[in-house]
Amino acid sequence: MEPVSLHSFVCTLDLASLPRVLRVCSGVYFQGSIYEISGNECCLSTGDLIKVTQVRLQKVVCENPGTGQTMEITPDFHGYFSPLTGRQSYGTLEELLSAATQCSKTLPICFMSTHRITTEARVVPEDQPLKLEAVETYHGTYRARCVLDTETHPFILHLPLSQKGPFWEWKPGAPRPLLKALQDPALSNLLFTCPTLPWRTLILRPQYEVQAIMHMRRTIVKIPSSLEVDVEDVTSSSQHIHFIQPLLLSEALARGGPFPLCMEILEIPEGPSIFLSPWAGSLHKGQKLCIHGLASPPWRVLVSTKGRKIPRHFMVSGAYQGKLRRRPREFPTAYDLLGALQPGQPLRVVATKDCEGEGVESPGFTSLAVGDRLEVLRSGQAHGAEGRDIDVLVCQRLSDKAEEEEEEENEDVEDDDQILLPLYFSGSFVEEMNDSRRYSLEDLTAHFSLPCEVKVVAKDSSHPADPLPSFPGLRLEEKIMEPFLVVSLNSNPEMCFEIPPRWLDLTVVEAEGQPGQPAGPLPVATVEELTDAFYYSLRRLPAFKNQPPPPRPPKSQGLSGQKKQSNKEKSGQSSELLELQQAPLLKPKMQTLPRNAKDSSNTYSKVSGHRKDRRHTKSIIEDGGSGSCLSNMETKDVGRTLYGFRFRQSNAHLHSGNSNTNGTIHVRTRS
Repeated sequence: MEPVSLHSFVCTLDLASLPRVLRVCSGVYFQGSIYEISGNECCLSTGDLIKVTQVRLQKVVCENPGTGQTMEITPDFHGYFSPLTGRQSYGTLEELLSAATQCSKTLPICFMSTHRITTEARVVPEDQPLKLEAVETYHGTYRARCVLDTETHPFILHLPLSQKGPFWEWKPGAPRPLLKALQDPALSNLLFTCPTLPWRTLILRPQYEVQAIMHMRRTIVKIPSSLEVDVEDVTSSSQHIHFIQPLLLSEALARGGPFPLCMEILEIPEGPSIFLSPWAGSLHKGQKLCIHGLASPPWRVLVSTKGRKIPRHFMVSGAYQGKLRRRPREFPTAYDLLGALQPGQPLRVVATKDCEGEGVESPGFTSLAVGDRLEVLRSGQAHGAEGRDIDVLVCQRLSDKAEEEEEEENEDVEDDDQILLPLYFSGSFVEEMNDSRRYSLEDLTAHFSLPCEVKVVAKDSSHPADPLPSFPGLRLEEKIMEPFLVVSLNSNPEMCFEIPPRWLDLTVVEAEGQPGQPAGPLPVATVEELTDAFYYSLRRLPAFKNQPPPPRPPKSQGLSGQKKQSNKEKSGQSSELLELQQAPLLKPKMQTLPRNAKDSSNTYSKVSGHRKDRRHTKSIIEDGGSGSCLSNMETKDVGRTLYGFRFRQSNAHLHSGNSNTNGTIHVRTRS
């Protein structure tokens, strides 16, 4: 086959003969353009081989041959086109009749003029089809009786035989739809008429999109037929040519087999590495691997270590066979308690930090001390200090009695035992839990909500290098539903691992040879350590952003409000301090008491009070003399007592030394 333009080849192509192999005889390159424009190939090199698999009609450009105007129609255009065959040019009407007589043609004869014809009765525009029916004597001269088809009715014209043209003879063919008119090779260079278009005659110029396969190109190449490139059909001599088509792991996953597949890596996606496993460094260009199929089960758990300054992150497969034991969860805020509250599952916590309730707007909140036990009941709303509603957690304060007595006591619960914790409350709680059962990962994720604190008490027997039992605690953060592919390297068939095509989409190509079938089950590593970069990018995915942010605490009074409040407190403190100046416990310009005492054989006076009633009690400090001393913790508490008018009753002890005077100091506590 001689080289032809790509457009000419496509217009004369029989679609039933596809696929066809073409060789580029003259390449083309658009300087300054990218390699692909709008998904279409615009650069081809001389000698490239193209395997055409499909040709699709994009649009049709209709051109008016008289004016050169163009318009586009879609492939689903519903009009009918009649071809104008037998085109031949004549100078006058007399020459047209003479040629028809010589060829034994019978009247009528269809023709048209390339110029406008002006008569007394009407003006005939150019390219207007006319029908010559007879020659008649009109006003003493021979004239041609012509019929002009208009939109309303036919109009008769008498044109002299000497009327100058040029005139074009044509013969209308049978009307046919657009696709039929384009698929007939005999009609490729003819004029057409279409009653639904404004022009009487027109030329159809189709534009196609050629879909083809090229060597070492992963995707289907789309080439516009208007590309100025010459091609040659070499299908008959290219039976031995094999077009290598790369493949992505995601495409292999979507294709669904058949597995196993023997592949060779062509390209590794750019970006930071995902896994810190040994096999991650073995993935490079040219490495051959075997894809065994889809990993089961399809879910993973994102795990982070606890109890270390720098946490490590792992992705644990659902096939993990280790045994885990639950650990008490820690909740830094009341909002975290709300997230852990599940219907039908009691949640009991213990406070690990004292809180006097400063800045808390909830009216039902009382101070908390270390060791207070609470049971989270439900969420609700309460009226704040400024009359606005705030979201709260309704909690029940639990006593230190036995559980049997506690259940009886809970039947007649008073409102005073309930505490309303605002969701923004930044306390510190730890879960009260008595669960020594050993769970599998599947049971744990099925019966408890995540996040969950666990400790691995028995490693996975199928994974000898299981790193999880070496950590004092783990946090199961999120359950991920993601398909993985089980892969092994040809250099080490015994080492199998799982690759997520969504995050590690390798470009591979089918390699020669048949992959071997494993004798038994594949030993797949169920624990993979993640890099920090991938872990944090994974946490930013939309799937991990399904929870709203925690509520913000109420706005503070500002610096001016704080200064006013501090001035009021100082003025109140000065009046109290005037009464305490005679006590040897205080010294001017000192916020803490001296640490050394002359006599350590004095007795202790302990201030105690029940936690439930300390909002209604007063703390009494008995001073035995001027040689009083406190430990570091006790000094801090008493300093807060005297200057802040409040006293921490759980751990404050006053040491009394020898003194000549005995006195009792009453300090009012603040809830």
